[in-house]
Amino acid sequence: MATLDVFTYNVPAESDFGYSQAIRSGKLIHVSGQLSFDEAGEFLHAGDFAAQLKQTQANMDKVLKHYGATRNQIVSQTLYVVNLRQNAAATAEGNLEYFGGHRPASTVLGVTELTLPGQVVEISCVIDMKLPA
Repeated sequence: MATLDVFTYNVPAESDFGYSQAIRSGKLIHVSGQLSFDEAGEFLHAGDFAAQLKQTQANMDKVLKHYGATRNQIVSQTLYVVNLRQNAAATAEGNLEYFGGHRPASTVLGVTELTLPGQVVEISCVIDMKLPA
């Protein structure tokens, strides 16, 4: 029987909501919605879209590092953005900067609110470890 490879940051939200940051199933890694947490599990940059996006992407990089993966192995992502019309240009700019020439499948959803007060972005993704790094 195969065992699942689960990754956590050990932040309070994981136990409060009952989830892990990522779980590997075969060659696919499913990454939970990442947000602007620091190492201690504190939410950073309330209301600051650009700063939250950078921290959220940095947290995605921690998941990639844990699994020995790269951004080029991300095959799809879903972004949840508060005030999408207002933040559309910053979303596009941050996405292009993060991925460079790589183009994963992507869905961007405008939402009225997210879980934490001041949270304006959350990103989940799927990583395919069969792809070259």
